[in-house]
Amino acid sequence: MAKKGLGKGLNSLFNEEDIEEVTSEITKSSEGDIKKVRMSLIEPNKKQPRRHFDEEKITALADSIKEHGLIQPIIITPSDNNMYKIVAGERRWRAAKKANLKEIPAVIRKYSEEQVAEIALIENLQRENLNPIEEAIGYNLLMDEFNLTQELISQRVGKSRSAIANSLRLLSLEDEIQKMLILGTLTSGHARAILSLDDKELRIALSKRIIEDNLNVRQAEALAKQLQKKKPQKKKSEKTAYDIEIEKIQNTLSSAMGTKVRINHTAKKGKIEIEYYGNEDLERVLGFFNIKGE
Repeated sequence: MAKKGLGKGLNSLFNEEDIEEVTSEITKSSEGDIKKVRMSLIEPNKKQPRRHFDEEKITALADSIKEHGLIQPIIITPSDNNMYKIVAGERRWRAAKKANLKEIPAVIRKYSEEQVAEIALIENLQRENLNPIEEAIGYNLLMDEFNLTQELISQRVGKSRSAIANSLRLLSLEDEIQKMLILGTLTSGHARAILSLDDKELRIALSKRIIEDNLNVRQAEALAKQLQKKKPQKKKSEKTAYDIEIEKIQNTLSSAMGTKVRINHTAKKGKIEIEYYGNEDLERVLGFFNIKGE
């Protein structure tokens, strides 16, 4: 069952006051918490999962800041060279910069690199600012940079482990399709239908058809099944008893390991392919062979 709410692991990162600052549109803070910091001393977080900012919305926010000032402070943490790194609020910082502010109200907190990455991801998830690819990149960053497992990420952001795994699968899509997800012309639901196809050309064709015909997710899934059936098949001789046995083994392995397994068999040699999604999933697969990753 999918977990409800995001950021269940925030208590391990913040005190109660910090949680409010990250997860709510606060306008107040206890005396002394908010300081005016020079814009020239603040730099964006290069590992921020959000890569795309709507320039029109930033311009609109900049106009509002010029008229009313910046009501909600950003959150920053001390960085190298006497600088500060943005933990939460890069959009507000960009708008303040566009509004030519010399100083910006900020809450200064000391966080580790891992905490900064987690906070940035959680804040954006809660504000629904990330496109599906940015979300997947955020999870992948936590796994690769800080060795977090899918289960730990699941606990931190309050999403099911399967949701994390499905998100990471999006990174296996072709660049052309990923761009469609970034632009918002395709949704994560559409992407799941596309991922059901193994053929690259069919995936791209389905993606374009979804956009051209404005298909919903169910329609996309139905079309994916049709394309899979219509995919030209090489003429094969009738399956031998041995071929049938190989297919049974393949299905048994797929079921037992909980992932797609392919056995490519010829008369003289063969190859077994096992799909996995991320480091944790690889360790799980290796466990079936009593192999432990270092």
